[in-house]
Amino acid sequence: MATALPPYVGPLGKAWHYGFRFICALIFLFLILPILVIIPLSFNAEPYFTFSEGMLAFEPEAYSTRWYKDIIDNEQWLFSIKNSFIVAFFATFLATGLGTLAALGLSRSHLPGRSAIMGILISPMIVPLIISAAGMYFFYSGVCIPPEWSFGMLEEKACLTQSFPGVILAHAALGTPFVVITVTATLVGFDHSLTRASASLGATPTTTFFKIIVPLILPGVISGGLFAFITSFDEVVVVLFISGFEQRTVPRQMWAGIREQISPTILAVATMLILFSVALMTVLELLRRRNDRLRGVQET
Repeated sequence: MATALPPYVGPLGKAWHYGFRFICALIFLFLILPILVIIPLSFNAEPYFTFSEGMLAFEPEAYSTRWYKDIIDNEQWLFSIKNSFIVAFFATFLATGLGTLAALGLSRSHLPGRSAIMGILISPMIVPLIISAAGMYFFYSGVCIPPEWSFGMLEEKACLTQSFPGVILAHAALGTPFVVITVTATLVGFDHSLTRASASLGATPTTTFFKIIVPLILPGVISGGLFAFITSFDEVVVVLFISGFEQRTVPRQMWAGIREQISPTILAVATMLILFSVALMTVLELLRRRNDRLRGVQET
């Protein structure tokens, strides 16, 4: 919440105060304008990636929702959207489970080599994606799984490349670091005396985990899961290496659309992804505030 400047602030202080905010506004516009320009372009009635004269003159006939209708009428886009949600759901489930368990283990003060383990766990965020994708491709090419282990996703024994299990595992590996970081941040203010009190009252470790620990770290777990979901839904580099045609996701479909058939439908899909990301970020912010309230942190 903005507050008035103290009366003792001089002209230089006021100039710095408002100048700093002006610079921040310019940086914000620099970052956000390339994204926002996509939204009006997605309503272009013409099959171009530029603003027509009619759009600049705000003529109603220059705007159309034809590219949004094309998403519904195009089987490839619907197929890609379905695949993206399937992959993101299972990848988020794996990443959230593994990341939460890792964060709980790293919260133990007596764990040796915590810094090294944390560095290894968050390495997928640091290593360039092209390197991770190439490594996953060569590793998954040599790993084959029987069909009974694929939960119906494979009809015969096959390698992890060009398969749903392979894409899901790759996306889970990329999303796990986000879960580890968010849950670890939540555990910073965790009062471990609660678990000791629970044990002293006769509760089993399982009961303590689900009745004490999980409710307190749930906002961080959900936040990490949402980050993992966004990471999986927007990932394109790894998908280009790992997936085949049957595992084509929305980002890969957009990539193929830019290379093979230029169509403003891509802009409509991008607009939907922007709105979807904004909705998830809003949920993340609400969860962050709830987590702060649970930890007794006052907002300034």
